Amino acid sequence: MESATDTLACPVYAARGTVCDIGDPPCRPADELLTAGAAAISPAVLLVDGGIVDRVTAPHAVPEHVVLVATDAGAEASLGPRASFSLAGVTDATSRQALLHAAAETAVARFTAEQLEDEFREVSRVGIALMRQHDRKALLRTIVTQCKRLTYSDGGGLLLTTEDAEGRLWLRAVLYAFDSIDGEFIDPEHRFIVDDTSFIGRSAVIKQPVVVADAYDLPRNAHFDAGVGFDEAHSYRRRSMLAVPMLDQLGRVLGVLLCVNRKTDPHVRIHTAEDADRYVIPYTDREVRLVRLFASQAAVAIENARLYAQIEDAFESFVQAAVSAIDLRDPATAGHSTRVADLVTSLAENLERRESGPYRDVQFTPAQMRELRFAALLHDIGKVAVPEALLLKAKKLPRDGMERIDARFDLIRRTIELEACRAEASASLPARLKELERWREVVRTANEPSVLEGQVAVELADIATRTYERPDGTIAPYLTPEELRYLQLPKGTLNDQERIEVESHVDATRALLSHISWTHDLKDIVAYASDHHELLNGEGYPQHLAGDQIPLQTRLITIADVFDALTAADRPYKPAVPVERALEMLRADAEAGHLDPELVKVLAESQSHRRGATSPPP
Repeated sequence: MESATDTLACPVYAARGTVCDIGDPPCRPADELLTAGAAAISPAVLLVDGGIVDRVTAPHAVPEHVVLVATDAGAEASLGPRASFSLAGVTDATSRQALLHAAAETAVARFTAEQLEDEFREVSRVGIALMRQHDRKALLRTIVTQCKRLTYSDGGGLLLTTEDAEGRLWLRAVLYAFDSIDGEFIDPEHRFIVDDTSFIGRSAVIKQPVVVADAYDLPRNAHFDAGVGFDEAHSYRRRSMLAVPMLDQLGRVLGVLLCVNRKTDPHVRIHTAEDADRYVIPYTDREVRLVRLFASQAAVAIENARLYAQIEDAFESFVQAAVSAIDLRDPATAGHSTRVADLVTSLAENLERRESGPYRDVQFTPAQMRELRFAALLHDIGKVAVPEALLLKAKKLPRDGMERIDARFDLIRRTIELEACRAEASASLPARLKELERWREVVRTANEPSVLEGQVAVELADIATRTYERPDGTIAPYLTPEELRYLQLPKGTLNDQERIEVESHVDATRALLSHISWTHDLKDIVAYASDHHELLNGEGYPQHLAGDQIPLQTRLITIADVFDALTAADRPYKPAVPVERALEMLRADAEAGHLDPELVKVLAESQSHRRGATSPPP
């Protein structure tokens, strides 16, 4: 009769002294299984008697896929449901062999199921990691690296489909990585048309994996070329290869995953035919199965990355369009938002390099830097809701205000000349006209946004008391009460109500940005952008935040905004402040509790302000 081990699907282990009549070769020692971990890598059957039952029933002593067979009634009772089979009381040799055959087949089935479960779990874990990766370059690198790892490959590659002007599909190499070829690279010559003329193209045509056991010994029915010129160019030796297409949700070929040289030793390098003979083995159904699963997940991840990139491009386009709208709305400050964003980015980079101080541990991720930049670009978007007359107001009087006063003074001049002619008082006329022109110049001086001097304020009040007779006989003042209030503004060009309207741009910024469905990594743009006029001591606006209530990103934008406003040479209502003077003013604001002193220090010590300032040097 044929011995049981001639057809048993897996090895059988037993303790010394256990009756093991399965034939030749005999049962293996149980210690080999229990101490060396052999069962972890293959299916196995263990015959259990009273001598080893305690060791077997200890927690984690034997993997779940090992089939336990009780050899006597005591072991059967101790093992309970853990024993899949029992030889207790079975004396017929044929029956014992049949039972062991069943145990071996059960062990193989269990091990295969467990292996498949482990593979699925591993591919799922890798797939989840892929889904979290939105950076395209990093994603492609991860795909190639993980594909190599899952298949024990020396090399891997990723090729994506592209269409030429004639509508033909090509596979373009986007990344290759080989353990035996230093560094990741793209081979510009490696472009394959999607047809049967190449190993990779064939996989894309049939939308199925293609396995090659030896690139230098292709089957006779293989109509494709394995492209051995690659080996000559890179001093390499290919042997086993696997190409698996990546399909999108509509079944279209997105690209091809390539695995090269499955190795028995992960540390060796393959350069010669001898290396390949010694260390390279063919790809099995396991690797094909794994890569097919992985290719499906990689395709979804690439599609997601493309969609994410499109969303990023859409946000980028929106932000740039918004900045353009701000510049068109307020040409006098065109470029301000871009300069602030550049300065903020530079400040954040300098902050990351600090080795001392309260911000020495600060680091920004690429996503956080992008969010900060967007917030800086959009910090003034609310100005689109501010009346244009206020945005462009360069003088204290409203638009055309000085022209109306000039026209009135011209009328007053003619009135004075007419009165002098009627009264035949021409001798006093030159002095009266000279005084009128001096008053006109006082008004012109007061209309500038500079600080109002006390003497000018007194003269304005005197001028406002003067009256003249209109052509209709009514009496009117040289300056109306409203004009006098504008002209007597201590500094700047805005009165209290106008300033409130201009300051409302931060509320408009919050309202406008809050209506946008930002992605999770851009969720704080609204706060960073709309709170840039908050001050550390709580005297800012609109929410009067203070201290730690103001995020670091907002503090950076605030300092960059103030610095650019001071040094900008394009403001019609004030001259540019030299850089050193602007830094002195920022330091004073920091001492007063308005700005973060450490961030002001970072600005002063870095060269960021030199690149960002538009004012002439001091």
